[in-house]
Amino acid sequence: MQKPGKVVIVSQHYPPDPSTTAAIMAAISDRVAREADVLVLSGTTGSAIPVQAGKPEIVEVKNWMPGKSALGKRAMAELLFTVRMFFVLLARLRRGDVTLTVPAPFMLPYAFAAAAKLKGARSVLIMHDLYPDVLVMAGLLKPQSIVAKTMRALNAPMFRALDAVVIIGRDTEKLLLRYRGMSRDKIRFIPNWATLRRGVRAIDPDNPYRRSLSARFVVGLSGNLGFTHDPVIVFEAARLLRDDKDIHFLLSGWGIGFDQLKAMLAEAKLPNVTLVDRVEDEQLEAFLSAADVWIIPYRRNVAGVSVPSRFYNLLAIGRPVILVSEADAEAALTVTEHEVGWVVEPGKADELARTVSRAAGSMEPQRAERAAEISKRFDFEIAMADYCGLIRELSRKGPD
Repeated sequence: MQKPGKVVIVSQHYPPDPSTTAAIMAAISDRVAREADVLVLSGTTGSAIPVQAGKPEIVEVKNWMPGKSALGKRAMAELLFTVRMFFVLLARLRRGDVTLTVPAPFMLPYAFAAAAKLKGARSVLIMHDLYPDVLVMAGLLKPQSIVAKTMRALNAPMFRALDAVVIIGRDTEKLLLRYRGMSRDKIRFIPNWATLRRGVRAIDPDNPYRRSLSARFVVGLSGNLGFTHDPVIVFEAARLLRDDKDIHFLLSGWGIGFDQLKAMLAEAKLPNVTLVDRVEDEQLEAFLSAADVWIIPYRRNVAGVSVPSRFYNLLAIGRPVILVSEADAEAALTVTEHEVGWVVEPGKADELARTVSRAAGSMEPQRAERAAEISKRFDFEIAMADYCGLIRELSRKGPD
């Protein structure tokens, strides 16, 4: 990759942070570092390592991370981190550099775009979540609140300043184009990728996560259950199916939603629900292979706002998916276009329960095979080729 400057990756989350965002940003950094000088500005303690040839240089930016439930403290910490990162960018960016970030925290892209513009660097925002829409969806903001209106007002100049916006779902484009600062030529569709080997995994009664379950059909839930997810609909569907001895719910994860599941199970004591604490990466394949079908439960208005990264690994191992979301959301489009599962309207636990029963009665091997086959589209090397191609293109343009 021939370019006049370096590539600067800006991320609050970076290994050893175990989050999906950290893994994605590290993967991009490592791949781009094969072809260019890469500097990572990380907000994760312990992420900096001695500089090695062919590897990114990592600089830690001081960061304070209160728990997600402490909203006031978290907002203050993220504001301080954003301010610190702005000044670090001003110090480290040079004309001709290309810089990438994600909207975590949500204030970061505003400072990021401003710093890049001031320093004559090219800027790319990887749109994992669209704000304020995701906060409205989660019920943390009213659509017409002063904060939501302020964020929308700030989005327009930010999008004007950015050189490119990477979307991971096709449904995001129409929401971005509402802003006068946005244009189609800035938008690049680069979906995330599966991390597990492609291929249908057989249902194994001796799977360590399935062995103790007597039910014929296992329904799984896995991953971070944040403010955008609805754990209640899954629990209520399990409650409606509690007398069906053939169906069992195997639920794992972390986040505020998983804490909610624990509290509901402690109170209701449903016999058809088993909770498993967060599964480490080494056991993820075995855990995902334990269930016959997987549920991804979103709240209303997910279309264009968020795409579940766990979706790609479920396809890779050949498991059908029941997606709770609007029909025009990215993952829902994939499910229906390729017949690899079912889509349920958010908030309707009775419909989810009926869909689970239907899935239990229609064990079609072709659905699993289709899921594994289409997972080829969500490939790491394809995504990295697209990211490197975008960086080359922006590098050739040079500074403004």
